Amino acid sequence: MKTLLTGNEAIARGAYEYGVSVAAAYPGTPSTEILENIAKYPEIYCQWSPNEKVAMEVGVGAAIAGARTIVTMKHVGVNVAADPLFTAAYTGVRGGLVLVSADDPGMHSSQNEQDNRNYAPFAKIPMLEPSDSQEAKDMVKLALDMSERFDTPVLLRITTRIAHSQSLVELGEPIERTVQPYSKDAKKYVMIPAYARTRRLFIEERDKQLGEFTETVDVNRIEMADPSFGIITSGVAYQYVREAFPDASLLRLGMTHPLPKQKIAEFAAAVDVLFVVEELDPYLEDRIRALGIDVIGKAFLPAYGELSVSLVKTRLMAALGMTSEAAYDSANDVASDAAATSDCASADSCAACANVAAEACQTAQPIQSAQPDEQSNAVIATAEPFDAPVRPPVMCPGCPHRGVFYTLRQLRLVVSGDIGCYTLGTMAPLEAIDTCICMGASISGALGMEKANPDLARRLVSVIGDSTFLHSGVTGLMDIVYNGGTSTVIILDNSITAMTGHQHNPSTGKTLMGKDAPVVDFVALAKALGVRRVVEVDPLDLDRLKAVIKEEVAAPEPSVIITRRPCALIVKNTETPLECVGCKGCKACLRLGCPALSLDKGTRKVVVNSALCTGCGLCAQLCLFNALRKAGE
Repeated sequence: MKTLLTGNEAIARGAYEYGVSVAAAYPGTPSTEILENIAKYPEIYCQWSPNEKVAMEVGVGAAIAGARTIVTMKHVGVNVAADPLFTAAYTGVRGGLVLVSADDPGMHSSQNEQDNRNYAPFAKIPMLEPSDSQEAKDMVKLALDMSERFDTPVLLRITTRIAHSQSLVELGEPIERTVQPYSKDAKKYVMIPAYARTRRLFIEERDKQLGEFTETVDVNRIEMADPSFGIITSGVAYQYVREAFPDASLLRLGMTHPLPKQKIAEFAAAVDVLFVVEELDPYLEDRIRALGIDVIGKAFLPAYGELSVSLVKTRLMAALGMTSEAAYDSANDVASDAAATSDCASADSCAACANVAAEACQTAQPIQSAQPDEQSNAVIATAEPFDAPVRPPVMCPGCPHRGVFYTLRQLRLVVSGDIGCYTLGTMAPLEAIDTCICMGASISGALGMEKANPDLARRLVSVIGDSTFLHSGVTGLMDIVYNGGTSTVIILDNSITAMTGHQHNPSTGKTLMGKDAPVVDFVALAKALGVRRVVEVDPLDLDRLKAVIKEEVAAPEPSVIITRRPCALIVKNTETPLECVGCKGCKACLRLGCPALSLDKGTRKVVVNSALCTGCGLCAQLCLFNALRKAGE
């Protein structure tokens, strides 16, 4: 059956037909109606989030948990969501993840006019652009399939005219909704530097595969007709071009990152004159020129505002009149001659003055590589290579966070982690963290995981530091309460912004300039957001900590646990270091990963480094034989 749908309605229908289980957004014209229409399908969990960043984090969490997910926002919203988006490009997905960016050329209801096609190469993710409602629906399927096949978020970019214009759409039956089984994979989903470097290499290989895929995908197709001139176009501009020049040869691009370089070259070789018709930035034009292909675009079309059939027809007719066959060759000759006789010294100036490829400039000088100065007496110092000892990153001796991660691992909980020195809780031997995307994502990501897979709800916690919570965790906690989540959030309050060097924040009572300041009350803040269960606990009291976490995770409503203990590096240690007497070699204490503890290779007994030990007593609570005690006791 066919029916008239707007592009927004068609995307919602695509989400329904192609197995989306979770949808999140912040409303913004021209994207708003996508989620409003998805809400008509009760099979899909959908929500408004407090902002676009939170919506994106909910989507990333749901995708990691195994659900097909769609996140929608207007173009400026992607600026807000860029933090999780860029890191999600590294982590990849488990279930398909699609981000819909609805751009607003002409600024019908926006404060600026930005071309979000630029986000795709910037974030290193593939991008699709529909040119009507049918393609809008179909590309939801393509995007989800690509996301899962290539392990990446996919950007589906629409514009106001696509979002709000109606065209016929063939309706289909929905496929079965499934959620892929969850399994821990910290090296994929916890983006500490060591793991991120490996994923960065994965992205390069993925780009190569996507480059091959875009040459064959059927949304990129040549429509050959009159070879005297051809037009490369995408999105709604295709409709304007087809109506203005029904006999022109077209290369219609539905996948615009990566571009099909071979197909573009093939099309360019088959036509006499080549145009690019696109709204806003010369996104396609610049990339086609970079392939060494002459093309006419923004020299005749505006780089701002919406295009229209009449504008495209008028401007391209003018261009063809100026460059019809012989005149076109003559114009290129004149441009080349002008470049060859000009006084300009750079290829950039040459290209700007005549709007021709930089290669046309005969006077442009290549940049010379720096050569060593033969007259210099400078001596370059070199050193012989040597094997430096390995120092794996670990939390400091006496760190108040260590016991938290030890307990979380002991309880076998799924831990949505965050950015801070406590992210080291992912390292051996603690290995407690499942995910880490960006600042604040622990909380909203946990909500997404819970909504995607309710079986995770009673074994899922998010962990975030005090400064990070104030940075961007408050909105995530607000989202959990607002949208009926049941996650347990653990705020690790160590009274400072520790990882970056002990800077003050709104919870420390001091400003950067050393002045006294009001202190944020985390208990009052959590309750003001609607959390009824708020508990404070000393993270060095392992028995109490374990009991509190078990109780709050079991509660079928949101809860906040605040662990309070200052960073070990900002308090003067007055505790007596521990010593190990009568060690039986059970090594239970070594599971904490404290740098002050080591195993003597000869005796196989634990040794305490008194220069490092802060006397926090965590290890003594784990010792099965009471061998760890304060010196002299």
